[in-house]
Amino acid sequence: MQIVNKLEKSYDRNLILIFEEDKNYCEYISEEGKKLIEALKEKNDFQGKKGEVLSLNFLQNGYLISMDILGFGKKENYNENIFREVLFKYLTGKKGDILVSSNNKELNNPRLICEIEGNINYSFDEFKAKKDEKLNLDFFSIENLDISEDIVLNEATNITRNLVDLPANIINPESLAQKVEELGKEYGFDVEILDDKKIQELGMNLLYNVGKASITKPKLIVMRYFGDRDSKNIVGLVGKGLTYDTGGLCIKPADSMFTMKSDMAGGATVIGAMCAVSKNKIRKNVVAVVPACENSISGEAYRPGDVIKAMNGEYVEIINTDAEGRLALADAITYIIEKEKVDEVVELSTLTGAMVVALGTFVTGVFSNNDKNYLELENSCKKYGERIWRMPLDEEFKELLKSDVADIKHMGNRWGGAITAAKFLENFAKDISWTHMDIAGTAYDNTSKWLKKGASGVHVKGLYDYCKNKE
Repeated sequence: MQIVNKLEKSYDRNLILIFEEDKNYCEYISEEGKKLIEALKEKNDFQGKKGEVLSLNFLQNGYLISMDILGFGKKENYNENIFREVLFKYLTGKKGDILVSSNNKELNNPRLICEIEGNINYSFDEFKAKKDEKLNLDFFSIENLDISEDIVLNEATNITRNLVDLPANIINPESLAQKVEELGKEYGFDVEILDDKKIQELGMNLLYNVGKASITKPKLIVMRYFGDRDSKNIVGLVGKGLTYDTGGLCIKPADSMFTMKSDMAGGATVIGAMCAVSKNKIRKNVVAVVPACENSISGEAYRPGDVIKAMNGEYVEIINTDAEGRLALADAITYIIEKEKVDEVVELSTLTGAMVVALGTFVTGVFSNNDKNYLELENSCKKYGERIWRMPLDEEFKELLKSDVADIKHMGNRWGGAITAAKFLENFAKDISWTHMDIAGTAYDNTSKWLKKGASGVHVKGLYDYCKNKE
């Protein structure tokens, strides 16, 4: 996407954004063109209602102008999610070059237009002979506008989408670690990969046991970016990196396994966020950790009833091997607090089906022990149309994690499953500021009206903005 301040070429479509009954079009349209628009509006009873389109063609300065006027409804009802919904629906299926413009302050929003172009243009076509044709948008403005940050955010979000969409025979703990090393060199952050031997040396037995049944052994991927060497404050990001989840010995039904390549979406999200943080050179310090492993089945697989010592020294009773993500995350949270000395942890994971039951597939459930940090995260996510909802952390749910044979068991009963999973993770955060985002419903096939099916890349932008604006 580019910003242009004069009409220098012919476009496949010229798109004008207006509110209902608006007559304020665009600087480059001649008076004759405006009269034609008014006549056609009257003839077609066009009001500019939400999603309403008026199409016309006319000559101006030797160019054939093919124009669509797109309505956004009444101005008093407008919000940015309406913008996303209407523009995404209009652009879906469009190809070629389109010039977008508006004289309304609220609709004159290149950040949102750039975001929607990124959503429209992402396509997972690596394994198709015929690649999808891209849409090229220009935005007309007489002001000097800078959208370089937004272009990087689109790029970083698409990195996350691609990692999630890639099948598990392509992305496994080893290849994911190699990919992150390449991204670190390209985007400017440091990467350290801890192998299974180092993981065992550190006492990360929960992570090791989840991944030991796979032929591809677990890795701990550590990413470091220090944009403010004068500050000792470090934001810690943790993302679940289950590159495939069979359920282990508590094996999933076949239908439930088909999309389990997406079980590393939390890890992919923090990887994308680190790419954006580093390339945009924000003046903050951010460290991200991804416990990467496969939950597989073999003679070495961990079992229900096993008792495993976590990195923090506590013993954990295993109840169900298909609740593996919280185990890998528990050790990762301990690691990033003890070894990387972060001041807070924000963790993302496709953790529980219970969260999908609770909030569906377009709202992320969020748990936090810090009101201020939660509100900052909510504001950052809202800026990019990433909908979140705060969930409870009542102490009664911790009672459900009491074990008869160990310090703690790793899951409770069926009821409130997303909350007991969060309470388990909170136990490893101890007294540090901690936020858990359960993206099980939103990371893949998100049903927001401005995203395609497949990997959504949701929360890459929100995480970036949260890190950027930390006080």
